[in-house]
Amino acid sequence: MKNPMRTFRGVQLADLPQLEQFTEQERHEMRVVANLLPFRVNNYVLDELIDWSSAPDDPIFRMTFPAREMVPPRIYDLVSDALSNGVDRKQLHAIAQKCRQDLNPHPSGQREHNVPLLDGEPVAGLQHKYRHTLLVFPSQGQTCHSYCSYCFRWAQFVGDADLKFAAPGPGRMIDYLRGHREVTDVLLTGGDPLIMSTPVLARWVTPLLAPDLEHVTNIRIGTKAVVQWPYRVTSGPDADELLRLIEACAAAGKSVAIMLHVSHPRELESEAAAAAVARLRSAGAAVRAQAPIIRHVNDSPQAWATMWRHMVRLGIQPYYTFVERDTGASSFFEVPLARALTIYQQAQRAVSGLARTARGPVMSATPGKIAIDGETVVNGERLFVLRLLQARDDALAGTLFFARHSESAVWIDHLTPALSTSWPWESSRDRIQFEPIEGVSR
Repeated sequence: MKNPMRTFRGVQLADLPQLEQFTEQERHEMRVVANLLPFRVNNYVLDELIDWSSAPDDPIFRMTFPAREMVPPRIYDLVSDALSNGVDRKQLHAIAQKCRQDLNPHPSGQREHNVPLLDGEPVAGLQHKYRHTLLVFPSQGQTCHSYCSYCFRWAQFVGDADLKFAAPGPGRMIDYLRGHREVTDVLLTGGDPLIMSTPVLARWVTPLLAPDLEHVTNIRIGTKAVVQWPYRVTSGPDADELLRLIEACAAAGKSVAIMLHVSHPRELESEAAAAAVARLRSAGAAVRAQAPIIRHVNDSPQAWATMWRHMVRLGIQPYYTFVERDTGASSFFEVPLARALTIYQQAQRAVSGLARTARGPVMSATPGKIAIDGETVVNGERLFVLRLLQARDDALAGTLFFARHSESAVWIDHLTPALSTSWPWESSRDRIQFEPIEGVSR
């Protein structure tokens, strides 16, 4: 590790010497948007990943630094005027908080449909959308080493308790799992669980090794630390302890999967990132990678083909190619579904079978994970072929269905059903609550 990690937030934008190449107006625009959407960057991203000679068009710069076009003009003007008029922090926060409600802070029914019940009460910091997988948001892991401007969980990081998912401790998670033996996978997510020290992470992981939770066979950790601060795994103060924790899980018969978020090939080209992946694999973890197709960052077949080749070379399995979700700065980063399909298909054709394991393009929408499998023509009409890879209503998983082709649609809500008058899930229950198995105490 060359230097200890230094992080910079929105209020510190003026302290970054790299931004001196921008005009005062451009820096003002960054400050405005940083008061609406979360901004955080560390010295590794600044020094090792961003090509400053290409900024602002550098893809890593685009996915890290705020830009005026990321928010609607009306919202931008409100916050810009407030900053220019010197309003106090409390008033500025109130204005920003109100504006964020127009940015769809919790897409795909995360708050309305995903939060499970225990003894009739919502369980803070848990989401149970798919039958076999429980998402857990440890309160200590609800930040990242560096933020992505396109993040669909941006609402976790703006300091608004009403928008944040956070579990205060593992107790309720364990109680819920004891009553839900259909759950085989626990996904620790955030934020980034690897922002936690290993002893804190262990407080969430070790209880999952208990004999009465033998139905939990897979422990997943969602992270971008490997490419944003690889020293967390290679040479940090408790990096070795992290590997011992993974080994302990394997010894207890659990599979550990590192669900890595990789947005651009450059993130995998450093020696530090490669070493981090190698160490995780040496401890017995499987490493999988996913990301959305992001305009200005990776919206080309070449970017994805190169990224997948890097992954296979390092022993990472390509997992998902997502569609940018309809939240936050999506209008700046989103790609039409038709173009996303073309990017995905052309990238797949450019790589060998080992690199063709990523499913996509996939919308993680309210009813489930919807893959665009391709296009077809029926009775002279051009259609999208869609499939529910995962479904809130498990009976719908695997269902094929069709939508009228569109060159401009960016989300399932913009499509129209074809060969049917409705979507498959419209006859399903509005809210799925997985029931505890009879005879199992909680």
